[in-house]
Amino acid sequence: MCLAIPGKVIETQPDEHGVHMARVSFGGLVKRICLEFTPEAKEGDYVLVHVGFALNVIDEAEAERTYEALRELGQLDELSDSTAES
Repeated sequence: MCLAIPGKVIETQPDEHGVHMARVSFGGLVKRICLEFTPEAKEGDYVLVHVGFALNVIDEAEAERTYEALRELGQLDELSDSTAES
């Protein structure tokens, strides 16, 4: 099953080729994410991310509901296993 995880955009930055990228926080774990599918995303927005791509912009309440459901299912462990930004 494929799963998209909500994250908060903390900084947008194009890469060296002009690709719309961002630093996104997943409960403290920060990853570099591609925003090409969600060009409207801006700092402070929440996005649903799958395999390094933001697929949708969502509101904070929806992000919290998703985190709570993932906590209940024990699916947030993978996020806390990695500490390096990529």
